[in-house]
Amino acid sequence: MLIQQRLLTFILRSNWILLILAAAVGYLKAPLDVTLGIIAGGLIVSVNFHLLYRTLKKSLTPPHLASPNVVLVKYYIRFIISGLIIFLLIARDYVNPLGMFIGLSVVVASVTLATLYEVKNTIFKEAV
Repeated sequence: MLIQQRLLTFILRSNWILLILAAAVGYLKAPLDVTLGIIAGGLIVSVNFHLLYRTLKKSLTPPHLASPNVVLVKYYIRFIISGLIIFLLIARDYVNPLGMFIGLSVVVASVTLATLYEVKNTIFKEAV
């Protein structure tokens, strides 16, 4: 269980760090609508990741095991709400689609970094 908790902690922290870094670079190098897209996309995906974590933790922790259907319904409701928010932000030209794409990639980048970090630890632990 130690590795799962370590990965989760790494991902949660790196989400916010990557979002702040991406927003800062966007602010310095890109137009305002791109920066707003980065921030909005990063917030949407980070909040969704946190809510998914809470849903799964509550659903998979005894004695309150939830039905897989309940988990799926919550997932799809979040997915639809996120899609509507993204649609409205892009359709009304509040944000740039490229900035939104960069912001939505924050969690993917965090998971990739966490995986590479754990692979590095595993390889060097076995080499010793």
